[in-house]
Formats: sequence, structure tokens, C-alpha cells
Amino acid sequence: MLIDRLENYPGFPDPIGGEEFTERFEQQAKNFGAIIRTEGVTAVHRETDGFTVSGEEETYRATAVILATGAAHRKLGVSGEAEFQGRGVSYCATCDGPMFAGKRLLVVGGGDAACDEARFLTKLTDEVVVVHRRERFRAQKSLAERVLHDPKIDVRFHTVVEAIHGSPNEYGIDAVSSVTLRNTVDGRSWTEEFGAVFVFVGSVPRSELVPFADRDDAGYIRTDERMATNVPGLFAVGDVRTTVFRQLIVAASDGAIAAHTAGEYIDELRGNSYRSH
Repeated sequence: MLIDRLENYPGFPDPIGGEEFTERFEQQAKNFGAIIRTEGVTAVHRETDGFTVSGEEETYRATAVILATGAAHRKLGVSGEAEFQGRGVSYCATCDGPMFAGKRLLVVGGGDAACDEARFLTKLTDEVVVVHRRERFRAQKSLAERVLHDPKIDVRFHTVVEAIHGSPNEYGIDAVSSVTLRNTVDGRSWTEEFGAVFVFVGSVPRSELVPFADRDDAGYIRTDERMATNVPGLFAVGDVRTTVFRQLIVAASDGAIAAHTAGEYIDELRGNSYRSH
């Protein structure tokens, strides 16, 4: 939804913004009869004959549920991160980057998101520093190479954030002004001035709605190859489930499989199954 340039989805040879891409998905689903409600869900309860889904406005009954809640941004857990969130600490460059145009910016992380957002920030400033705790990026090779060869980006491996500091900005509001960094090889620490810190260090699965589903040690929901969980009628797709690769194309594939499997599950309950046994 928030990505600036989506370049790795089949059928889109030219980059497309995440918002437009999402709107196309939504419109296509509506064209086939899908009913879309924009509403937060507070709980999912198992019943003897299905599920009750509690929304902020309505309560829904369902024979089957497909959970596609994704994952939330993982935090650094360092001093100043929570204090300055929204005042220079951000987890979305495309959302908040324009507020810090022209400033020296720090990106933390080494995956696809960190590399993609770092490249976006070069549209707004001439100096972006990327720090990653490992010796090389985890991002796709093509994306990592673009970052490494971008003259506006200074990449520093074996480097972590120790603390984020702030001071009154031009509006008199305490905001990010500097960051203490540490080299993980020699242990040396130092402080540099930055106007903002953008954090992309992984994600935490949003699986709390279904505590009764089997999860791995990291909290991701376990499924079989048909996207079925250990709970009959409950399916999980995308970044919330245990998978070897997290990309849009993988999530779309998960969704197709889960929708098909959920349909078969409902047909079997109704005695209308056409699947061969």
C-alpha cells in the first residue's frame, strides 16, 4: 500500500505505486462481486458451526475465515525511539519522508524495504546514510546493487543504532537531531547529526486475533500447502503465516489457494463437494 515504486510483480513492466496497485486489486475484486468493508476487527471467536468476527461497527458470522493481517514493523528498542516516534522516527519513508526534505537522513535495515525506501528518500535529499548490522544486504540483488551504487547513499555495514537523541527544532518541538551509532566489529561508538531516522528491521506477525491457531516460535501462523491452519475453516495467507519468502506475488498466490480451499471446505460441509477422493 505504501511502497513508492513496485517493480517485481508480474504483468507490470513499468514501476507502479503501491496505492494505485492496491486500488486496482480492490476494483477487480469488486467487479467480480466482492463486498469490501473498511472496518477494524477486534476479535475472532470459534463457534461450533463456524466463526464470529467482531468488528468495530458490526459482527459477522462466517463458515470460513481467511486471515490476511500481515505483519507490523519491528522496533529497534533503543533509547529515544518511542519518545521521538512521529517527530523524526518513522517506519514509512513514503509517508513521512517529505516532512524531512533536504535534511540528512538515516535508514536502518538491510532488506528490500530498507533499500527501496532509501532510494525513495534520495528524491528528497542529497544525503542518505544506510546502516545494517550484517556484512551485506538481505535485499534482492538488483535492489541492493542500486543502493550500493547510488551516489546519494552512504552504506555502512556492521553498524547498529545505540540511541536516538533530540532537541528543539525550528518550531520549538523536541525532534530527532542526532543518533549514536556503534560498529559491531571494533565496538567503537560515535554520534552523528540526522534530521530523521527511518527504521526497517523486519516485522512482527499480526496473529493476535487467533490465539487458538498453531504458531511458530516467532508468532507466524503455521499452515499446510492448502493454507489451512490447525483449526477447521481457518486459513492464513501472506506475511502473517510461516513461509520461506515474503513478496507480493507469494501473498497473491496464497490468497488464490486459500480462497479455492475455503470454497471446497464450505461445499463439503454443505454436501456439495466436487473434489475427487
